[in-house]
Amino acid sequence: MNIHEYQAKALLQRYGVAVPRGGVAYTAKEAEDVARQLEGPVWVVKSQIHAGGRGAGRFKNDPDGKGGVRVVKSIQDVHDNAAAMIDSVLVTKQTGPAGKEVKRLYIEEGCNIARELYLGMLVNRETSRIVVMASTEGGMEIEEVAAKTPEKIIKLDIDPLTGLRGYHARAIAFGLGLTGKQVSSAVKFLTGMYKAFMDLDASIVEINPLVVTGEGQVMALDAKMNFDGNALFRHPDVMDLRDESEEDPHELEAAKNELNYIKLDGKIGCMVNGAGLAMATMDIIKLYGSEPANFLDVGGGATKERVTAAFKLILSDPNVEGILVNIFGGIMRCDVIAEGVVAAAREVHLHVPLVVRLEGTNVELGKKIMAESGLPIVSGDNLADAAEKIVKAVKDAA
Repeated sequence: MNIHEYQAKALLQRYGVAVPRGGVAYTAKEAEDVARQLEGPVWVVKSQIHAGGRGAGRFKNDPDGKGGVRVVKSIQDVHDNAAAMIDSVLVTKQTGPAGKEVKRLYIEEGCNIARELYLGMLVNRETSRIVVMASTEGGMEIEEVAAKTPEKIIKLDIDPLTGLRGYHARAIAFGLGLTGKQVSSAVKFLTGMYKAFMDLDASIVEINPLVVTGEGQVMALDAKMNFDGNALFRHPDVMDLRDESEEDPHELEAAKNELNYIKLDGKIGCMVNGAGLAMATMDIIKLYGSEPANFLDVGGGATKERVTAAFKLILSDPNVEGILVNIFGGIMRCDVIAEGVVAAAREVHLHVPLVVRLEGTNVELGKKIMAESGLPIVSGDNLADAAEKIVKAVKDAA
């Protein structure tokens, strides 16, 4: 789960991480009111969407104008810029051409920036440890730094038994070229950031840029936090920060039905049980010359109702021109899948080719249910046969 910048800063601040003062606003009037409570003479008006590159982004209604993060020098400018940004669609590298509508802003006091750095924490799957990444190249995307100047990235794995210690934090600080009281400020910052990461079951915390102020304080000028969805039941306060308007409506609907769904750009919808089998199904669709329209895992113990919901979810995508159902029945019975497929196909008036490959528990009963349904369902003898059939059917129908 992702949250907005202002929410991430509020969480981090609880753990002693230094952030500039600021407040959220939903209207231009609220933005003006927040600015009056902050010290001038400089304020920053920040669009709040779940995407990076906001400062370099452009609004659809003003593509040649200012970006989604604006530095202003008067209360009136705060009001005027907020009015122009709220309810406008911001397009960045991460939103794609569709962009995202800005529904809220974060109004923040200006900062006396002496240096811009980068700091991030995430789970290193290879070492099963939290890795701290830091760089002197703040303000740039870390992927770009890694590609062009990898020697400028400091990486430090933290043993979960010891946690982040003072010497770890000092090593990072020295590696960034910090001196004097900047070091002690960085140690406090890193200690709080690590504790927040662990306590809140975060999957990533990224501070970009991390700034050193003219007064020698280390501060988060921006903040991004993602959380492990499997641990959110432990954090109802974090769950309350969820902004469903920033999420794909199809993925929200899938979550309500306990389905794992991710929309893709292809034209063959996939319904599979098991993440590994789903990946293999997507790969073989590409092998036979087409593209998958989604990743959809119905899980190992799906009911007829969940299968029906999954089928309807696939067909709600207007780009879908054919469907491949690939089920290996272990805990999941093939007859349950067949009943769900038949029920969904009848309910939504199936209008695209459908190929189903079933294998495993009650497979013959499942095939019998589909064969006697009277629906134009094509059976696949195996995964390769099924993929070849659906790709051909979609091409023939075009």
